[in-house]
Amino acid sequence: MLIYLPIAEIPVDPFVVIFMGAVVGFLSGMFGVGGGFLMTPLLIFYGIPPAIAVGTEASQIVASSVSGVLAHLKRKTVDFMMGGFLVAGGGVGAIVGIFIFRYFRAMGQIETFISLAYIIFLGLIGALMMVESMRALLRSPDAPRPRRKHRSVEWMAVMPFAMRFRRSQIYISPIPPIILGFLVGVLSAIMGVGGGFIMVPAMLYILKMPTNVVIGTSLFQIIFVTAIATILHAAANQTVDIVLSLLLLTGGVIGAQIGARAGRRLKGEQLRALLALIVLGVCARLVFGLVTPPASPFIVVGAP
Repeated sequence: MLIYLPIAEIPVDPFVVIFMGAVVGFLSGMFGVGGGFLMTPLLIFYGIPPAIAVGTEASQIVASSVSGVLAHLKRKTVDFMMGGFLVAGGGVGAIVGIFIFRYFRAMGQIETFISLAYIIFLGLIGALMMVESMRALLRSPDAPRPRRKHRSVEWMAVMPFAMRFRRSQIYISPIPPIILGFLVGVLSAIMGVGGGFIMVPAMLYILKMPTNVVIGTSLFQIIFVTAIATILHAAANQTVDIVLSLLLLTGGVIGAQIGARAGRRLKGEQLRALLALIVLGVCARLVFGLVTPPASPFIVVGAP
């Protein structure tokens, strides 16, 4: 059975798409990541045009992030003030990202641009995760764990408009969060990701926010930034396929529940190593797709 996607303009097997959503949802539940940086490449591999994959995945991230934020609201682990500044920067970044997206699409290079962006970020993140997880796995169980050296955040406290974020228990200027939100907003519009895989480490190691507040606040800003990106993609680029989004969301909800249970059986180091392998595998597949010639090459010949 095939379903025709009205925006992507191709027929797809709904069960295959739901299965893909379930697989990424499983990984999301197991590893605690949004999954957008894996779903978009998978959609491209399946034959979905890259522009449609980016726009549609942004809409799917909005829905999945809402459920996560609701859980964190009950635990009171969302810093709304910090999230507001991240959203402010992210909204502007999403607008800039849409213009960059439209520019490369008008040039006919959007597929190459998206693939290169994913190769760079997935390769970098996968390599860093693999190095960290292998060090943790090879470390002797009896060896003392190295203490993390916390860098001073005084430079953010002396910047203009410094204020206290009570939920996060930090005193910094809102300028760094706005800049961070801007960068993630650009990536959200270009790559169809929520940006949590960049936002969470940045909030931990740059802004020095408590771990229990980071995830909820990150999901809070993801909802609004990806919603802005989705609306802009739909209005400016017509690249949001609601049928595809619903299919992915159906599978993602099911897979996330199973993945959350499976993740409890593995150690943190094992989870990071497994996720690093998956990320590097997707990166390698993207590189292979760029360097190999198409299956059906064609040329344009002028009329005699």
